[in-house]
Amino acid sequence: MRQLSIWLWQFIDIIMAVLLAAMILLVFANVVLRYGFSSGLRPSVELSRLGFVWVVMLGAVTALRRGEHLAVTELADRLFPRAVPFLRKAIWLVILVSVWMLFWGAAKQTLANWNNISPLTGLPSGLFYLAGVVSGALMGFVALFNLFGPLHKPDDEAQE
Repeated sequence: MRQLSIWLWQFIDIIMAVLLAAMILLVFANVVLRYGFSSGLRPSVELSRLGFVWVVMLGAVTALRRGEHLAVTELADRLFPRAVPFLRKAIWLVILVSVWMLFWGAAKQTLANWNNISPLTGLPSGLFYLAGVVSGALMGFVALFNLFGPLHKPDDEAQE
């Protein structure tokens, strides 16, 4: 199971890298074509925007898993050191509720917009909202693991 988890997170990192590289190529090619040849790739703007949405949402999942989101813990650590484990569990509960709302709202929007086909790319508009569904589900699993299981330390994987 641990190996599957490691593979999943590496796969997400690879997807983000590929999407970022594709976005860079699309935007660069579009700029060269637009200013050098007075033409351009019309779908590149929409594809870049779609890639950006997916990179941001998957990046948020990765940041949550690694504990790299912005947090101010000095006050709780100094004033309430005995309550810190309880506060961390409470925070994971709040995160779980928040990502459930993200998942539920994004799922409804994905279904509502799936039949809206873009004239430029031919892709469903629901793909933008599907990023919220996938990231909400993945963040929910991270929150559940940290709420009910031991706190995950990504540094342990690097040492193995």
